[in-house]
Amino acid sequence: MKLPSASLALILLVPAIGGVGCAPGPGEAEPGPNETAAAPAFEAVVDATTLERKMLFGYQGWFLGHGDGSPVNGWTHWFRNDAPTAANLTIDQWPDTSELGADELYATNLAYPDGSIARLYSAYNAKTVARHFAWMKEAGIDGVTLQRFLAEVRDPRLLAARDQVTRNVQAGAEAEGRVFAIEYDVSGVDPAHLVAWLKADWRYLVDTLEVTASPRYLKDGGKPVLYLWGLGFSDRPGTPADAAALIDWLTTSADPQYRVTLVGGIPAHWRTLGGDSKRDAAWAPVYRSFDVLSPWTVGRFGDDAGADAYRARMLAADLAAATAAGKRYMPVVFPGFSWHNLRGGAWNQIPRRGGAFYWRQVWNAVGAGATMLKTAMFDEVDEGTAMFKLAPTAAKLPTGASLVPLDADGHALPSDFYLRVGGAATAVLRGDLPLSSTLPVAP
Repeated sequence: MKLPSASLALILLVPAIGGVGCAPGPGEAEPGPNETAAAPAFEAVVDATTLERKMLFGYQGWFLGHGDGSPVNGWTHWFRNDAPTAANLTIDQWPDTSELGADELYATNLAYPDGSIARLYSAYNAKTVARHFAWMKEAGIDGVTLQRFLAEVRDPRLLAARDQVTRNVQAGAEAEGRVFAIEYDVSGVDPAHLVAWLKADWRYLVDTLEVTASPRYLKDGGKPVLYLWGLGFSDRPGTPADAAALIDWLTTSADPQYRVTLVGGIPAHWRTLGGDSKRDAAWAPVYRSFDVLSPWTVGRFGDDAGADAYRARMLAADLAAATAAGKRYMPVVFPGFSWHNLRGGAWNQIPRRGGAFYWRQVWNAVGAGATMLKTAMFDEVDEGTAMFKLAPTAAKLPTGASLVPLDADGHALPSDFYLRVGGAATAVLRGDLPLSSTLPVAP
């Protein structure tokens, strides 16, 4: 059974409202019509000691293929019913696999316009994950939060597969000087076991897989960074008492080797206890007990006017509330959205507009004072938020498949365009590139 992911949060599209002006603030540059931004200086080895000035990309790492050698040996998260046909697609974007070797690709029942077999990758393959991290370094992207779905680790086959992906991510980060951190998603977990299962699995990751011993595992304040996504959402498990127990254990009462700097992937309406948040007033202090607050905003708005309204009505007030509570704040930005094949939504539901939608969010978040950001996501083709190399045109897609190429909005873009946009956003956050409302990346 396909489990909801961190990016399968309830879609609450905010109605388009008149946009809020985005005039440059102090220290913000607005290039003229003939100016182009200077190329940012990328870090050869990313500082792994702090969250500050970091842009982290969510990394699903859940894509598996038939014949990939994993104990699952099936088309996980690419197709329904392990049937690799157009009718069973669960993705809305097609990865650009032109650089991948024959030993990284697994044949589907689809074909390209020239008649050649369409093949897909598996994150179980260490070579492919290493390639993803090489792309990150080339683009100047800091690293990832690796999604770990707590409900899956009870299945021995899925546990073995996810553990191998974790090893692959660690190796890729170490080879390319990037950083990584674990991000738990509590979707689908039996509420009766939520606290015990998460504690047990975190001990396992620390003691057995030894992820936090990696020099590339991200630290903050001398402690490993851990993301915990899903607590407090109206459609996710857990009570305020469960959440408080987990937060206390992970930050304070666990043995020292298990204590973390804890980032909460929380509802967009955490401050008001409306919208996607549970209503119990006991959640208010729970949200404020995370070390870093990171509200989930994918699908909460769908155009620039909505993004501007979100900044005016929520982002600025949220940041102030987090600061008042002595906490830090990490907004989420996303390039667009489409889950037509997964959930039957509109094709290309939230258009990317050649990177302009993503950049508007970066402009708003950094302009409001954010000092760290998360991008949803590096590889999430199920919901059209992927930022890695993607098929640029319909001619590069399998025939008979309803998929969204990069030029769906009328912008001719190379397959790596959104990697470069993400790298530019990272440079802006770090202060190596001036903040501008104009996208500083040309196709």
